[in-house]
Amino acid sequence: MVRCKEVTTRPYRWPEGTVFRRFELEVEDRTCQVYHDWMYVCDHRHHRIFTLDGPVHLVSKLVHCPDPTCAGHPNAFSPEAETTISLPWWWWVIGWDVFCGIGQRRFARHWSVSQLRAELADSYQISLSSDAVERYVQRYQEMLAARQQDPQRLADAYRQVESLVLCLDGLQPEKEPETLYVVRELSRKRVWFAESLISSTAAEVRRLLVQSREWAARLGKPVRGWMSDKKEAFRSGIAGEFPGVPHRHCRNHFLRDLAQPVLDLDSHAKVQMLAKVRGLRAIERAVLQARRPRAAASSPVLEQAGASATPPPVQSLAVAEPLAPERYCLRASLSLRRAEFIPLFTERIEIRSTTKLPAGGIMRRARSGKNRPGPTHRTGKTVSCLFLALCRIVVLIGWRSDHKIREVMEA
Repeated sequence: MVRCKEVTTRPYRWPEGTVFRRFELEVEDRTCQVYHDWMYVCDHRHHRIFTLDGPVHLVSKLVHCPDPTCAGHPNAFSPEAETTISLPWWWWVIGWDVFCGIGQRRFARHWSVSQLRAELADSYQISLSSDAVERYVQRYQEMLAARQQDPQRLADAYRQVESLVLCLDGLQPEKEPETLYVVRELSRKRVWFAESLISSTAAEVRRLLVQSREWAARLGKPVRGWMSDKKEAFRSGIAGEFPGVPHRHCRNHFLRDLAQPVLDLDSHAKVQMLAKVRGLRAIERAVLQARRPRAAASSPVLEQAGASATPPPVQSLAVAEPLAPERYCLRASLSLRRAEFIPLFTERIEIRSTTKLPAGGIMRRARSGKNRPGPTHRTGKTVSCLFLALCRIVVLIGWRSDHKIREVMEA
């Protein structure tokens, strides 16, 4: 017999035409606990919920003592079977089976809220909002935490354990000032408790250690060791609350701290490499500026080559001049060969763009709907793309050759 509470209208609106299965629930023991009289039905409570077998309409018959002088007369009692089908609060629109299914898929299979909604809608025709699913997940998490921290279940889990090995670690989400500190027991791989702290001071951490000592004392098991990272607050707190207990450091934190000097040296090496090659761009600009008149003088030859049906071979574009004996002139001539492909490609684009079309040709094709490129246009576009790719490859080869020559000169 459960004492009922005040019920208000549920915010959930059921679709029209929903077919419900009706269940009438009655109080099993209808004897008044004060006067031991027979209690009569005083009201009915209607509760509609979703179950995995379909919508259900629960009709709970509320009873109370008819004697006005009885202390239990103002109170109404609801059937016990109602809490075995749905959750005890009025705003729940799902049964226990749906609630447990949501929690199991969320925490065991790591499903998202959208996946849970899609599964309920597709498989069971249960339409829930994202806020409702998040609220049910939060309630399930609270119930699971309460079950994990139940003293009787905790004592049963550690009945065969001789000693405890505790671990303290902090998890900080991105862009959040708070840090979630978790205390775990490693022999049973069980999370004892977790708490979010804004600051990681010694006083705040010591409060978690005091709670851990109380849990160990309640279980009656000695603490064999602690494991954490090398924060000073952890070291001083564990030494103060657990004197004489060995404190070891986490292997992952140790390896990460061991690799930190290597990362610092790598970052310093990158800075030094960038400082050495900063003057390379200035030399390239100087060479291009010196060779720009020569490229402008060769433009008529390029126009004639672009107007012809077949482009001239790449070998004819190279500058056939002897290399200077100085190292600087050797690098300058290589930069020149690399830079001369850029004006060539520019001139070819200009020649193609200045080709005249018959007057009104574009408008007539647009009006007739024949605006699709023909085979000749696609072939020309493909040749241009291949030529651009060839220019990029030659420029990349020239840059690598310049880089090797620069290393030889610096050596």
